[in-house]
Amino acid sequence: MRTALVIPIPEAEPQIGALRLAHDPVAAEGVPAHVTVLFPFAQPADVDEAAIEAFVAQHRAFDFQLVAVRYFDDTITYLAPEPSAPFVALTRAAWARWPEFPPYGGAHRDIIPHVTVAHERLALDLTLPIACRAREVFLLEEGDVRWRLRRAFPLPT
Repeated sequence: MRTALVIPIPEAEPQIGALRLAHDPVAAEGVPAHVTVLFPFAQPADVDEAAIEAFVAQHRAFDFQLVAVRYFDDTITYLAPEPSAPFVALTRAAWARWPEFPPYGGAHRDIIPHVTVAHERLALDLTLPIACRAREVFLLEEGDVRWRLRRAFPLPT
């Protein structure tokens, strides 16, 4: 079982929710539209919620927009947030706090914030930009069949 720290993006769900259910396997497993902060994260039994709460309390809520459809090769269709710097800063700070959990297990050199829509290349007809606000960090926990929200940590305003 795994956990993840993510920023939920509920503002995107009306436009991409059905697409994600059809083309992103984790959507059907209960994972909302999001930008990842750290994944994979600690084993559920090892999660220190007080440490996460203290970490999140050091960062501020922020506004952003989902501005463009982009692709990682031909394998992932995603929406790009702008500005992306607050997401990168939050991921770097989380990685510095928990160095044993590099973003995406260290599989990628660069941190590219994104909201995954599909695990294939899709041409999307969306109304962009989508105005959003990063309000909280979710601690998601993997179950036998579905992921569940273990706890939401509000970002201070």
